[in-house]
Amino acid sequence: MPTLGFLSAGALRSAPDDCLVRTGHHDADRLRTTIPGFGGRALRDGASRLDVLLSQAERTHSAAGTLSGGGQCPSRSGSTDGHLVGTGGGRDRDGAPRFDQTVQPGAYLWWYVDGVSDCGTHAVTVIAFVGSVFSPYYYWARQRALRGGPPADPQHYCAINVAIYSPGKKRWTMTERGRSAVLRDAQRFVVGPSSLNWNAGELTLDLNERSAPIPYRVRGQIRLRPYELFNWQRPLDSMGRHRWGPIATRARIEVEFEQPDVRWSGHGYLDSNEGDEPIENRFDEWDWSRALLPNGDSTLLYDVRETGGHERLLALRFGHDGQVTPFDPGPRQTLGRSAWWVNRSMRSDPSAVRPRIVRTLEDTPFYTRSLAQSVVDGQTVLAMHETLNGPRLRSPVVRLMLPWRMPRLP
Repeated sequence: MPTLGFLSAGALRSAPDDCLVRTGHHDADRLRTTIPGFGGRALRDGASRLDVLLSQAERTHSAAGTLSGGGQCPSRSGSTDGHLVGTGGGRDRDGAPRFDQTVQPGAYLWWYVDGVSDCGTHAVTVIAFVGSVFSPYYYWARQRALRGGPPADPQHYCAINVAIYSPGKKRWTMTERGRSAVLRDAQRFVVGPSSLNWNAGELTLDLNERSAPIPYRVRGQIRLRPYELFNWQRPLDSMGRHRWGPIATRARIEVEFEQPDVRWSGHGYLDSNEGDEPIENRFDEWDWSRALLPNGDSTLLYDVRETGGHERLLALRFGHDGQVTPFDPGPRQTLGRSAWWVNRSMRSDPSAVRPRIVRTLEDTPFYTRSLAQSVVDGQTVLAMHETLNGPRLRSPVVRLMLPWRMPRLP
């Protein structure tokens, strides 16, 4: 889910004053040290797509080649090699996010944002769902449809999941709402009192949510300005029914919350996932991770184990020059179990430095999110890492637990 902007590996620190953000403050000098390989250039006025509007998928296609782990051939009619997908994948032809895509009954679409502060202490993730994939209410609607009931309309099961990871101020919200509280057009996605808006090369998230079962208020704004956009997408499964692609692998993020009182700036990320069926129908497990290299390139890994035993690996380097190329991430290595006994693993260069969990951010019966240290091209990096366990998500017991954390409003 794909999930934080990345720092050089090292210990997480207590929050210094340089985490604070002043409204309207854009410090280009500071940007020289926080974004390796960017050359110290100040952000431009206007659209932040720079010289590399990456709807030019022909460049990425010519360098693509065969992906490690198989799955290199299209699994349905049409191409899966990164050519233009129009408004599919939750994006427009220039790679910018677009929110009015049609989502069929029983299907899903989500946009994922994450960021981490320059000081390495704070992190945030936001996932905006059309057809919430973890929703027990959407699951029960799909089951009714299978028994002859009305189709399960994904527009009737939308949610904006907000997770704040700050010292002493961790918050997690995911309130689902029906179609009467949802508005989607090309540039806006509104779910109840919260919204995402794309305008002038910047994604603004205005968030007003409440956690459960303890009703903490979560109110604030996040602004994400990408350095470049990618109109790129690949299937995650052998049938091509689930697809994923980064929109911005490098972005500047500013986080300002009134409740809790959290303010910081750092580096961020944006991608999208879409599927024609529930994710638990196709996947037993996946590990996802991303890391920022010192030269400004980003590496992204999707290590998928499908139901039925088929495995698929996407291991890709997204260059700051706009190129997308496969790379060998090394063998899969264990990261140990979470507190809920979810097995975690990660691909890493075989070396004396084994991958390890630095900090667990989220730990649930079927899903974990962590900061993990690994080695890429001989360089030690700190990556955002996620593991999804499909059998746990399919469990009736887990389904009955979810409404305690995921309430539903009209």
